[in-house]
Amino acid sequence: MDKNIANLPLKRIDGTETSLATYQGKVLLLVNVASKCGLTPQYEGLEKLHEQYQGQGLVVMGFPANEFGAQEPGSDAEIQEFCRSNFGVAFPMFSKLVVKGPGQHPLYHYLTHTQPDTWFPPHSEFRARLEKYGMKRETLHEVHWNFEKFLVSRQGEVVGRFSPDTTPDNPEFKKALEAELAK
Repeated sequence: MDKNIANLPLKRIDGTETSLATYQGKVLLLVNVASKCGLTPQYEGLEKLHEQYQGQGLVVMGFPANEFGAQEPGSDAEIQEFCRSNFGVAFPMFSKLVVKGPGQHPLYHYLTHTQPDTWFPPHSEFRARLEKYGMKRETLHEVHWNFEKFLVSRQGEVVGRFSPDTTPDNPEFKKALEAELAK
């Protein structure tokens, strides 16, 4: 893992300090999440991935962000309670951060610039729907919306970027995930 990115300071949702170096040698799935989004039910699928694959080295990581329609307005404590009580989330959750625009966290700058291309499921109309509502990306590197997923190899390389409407049980997504876990 790139030392610069591995050692970026992160804060867990409970306020404790950490970094990606803690997860060295694991396959990481980093997801910007929100509690009041139409995609919020994906928490259930993300938790299933966590339960199914953590023994093989997967770490699902939730990064609450409020840049899209102010759909994550709560405090870290409120977000944590919501995720646990509604979806039984046990995977690591982190303190709310900025994933695009002014104040973008260095982690998301790295992720989006290392992997600017986003995979969308075949026949996805998600990007067109966002654009219809004036939600067009300013640059190629921006996160599209809540629940965009970044897959990071055991070596710390960003090997995949999946659209917000790519569900955790999508066959192509799972194929990419399982291929990384098998390495």
